[in-house]
Amino acid sequence: MQYINHYASPLGGITLGSDGEALLGLWFDGQKYFPDILPKEWKSAELPIFQQTKRWLDIYFGGDIPRFTPPLRMHGSALRQCVWKALLEIPYGQTVTYGEIAGRVAKGYGLGSISAQAVGGAVGHNAISIIIPCHRVVGANGSLTGYAGGITKKVGLLKLEKANMDKLFVPKEGTAL
Repeated sequence: MQYINHYASPLGGITLGSDGEALLGLWFDGQKYFPDILPKEWKSAELPIFQQTKRWLDIYFGGDIPRFTPPLRMHGSALRQCVWKALLEIPYGQTVTYGEIAGRVAKGYGLGSISAQAVGGAVGHNAISIIIPCHRVVGANGSLTGYAGGITKKVGLLKLEKANMDKLFVPKEGTAL
């Protein structure tokens, strides 16, 4: 059985998904791919994993760095798993480019290169947003693009983390809008 719960964040409602032991998903309500991993049948419940995740979110949205990570269970291909693990290594308040992530993942696989587009696909399908910080990935030119939760939420998360926004910009058109 899979379970859901809800969290009211300063940036909007969030739905949490779990198998009862680990967090499977964390989505802003209505975001792209929302929630693409939950089965048709699920049960609303208050579980320890949800309590732990809400504590993490309370700390995060309070402007502090959570010093723990709730148990996560990421479902996806080996490439996506590798990209998501690379996202977990991006420090709070910092950004990296899709190309930088591609370089890290290629090195981890022992390959010469992986396309930034392949990385973008994996980043966009990250089901555990915020905790797996896909909002910290930006275009090579500083474009704030590619966030399934929407550009406004990406900007809000980066500002909450006090990221340097000087060289970042909102694209006039694209997938993040």
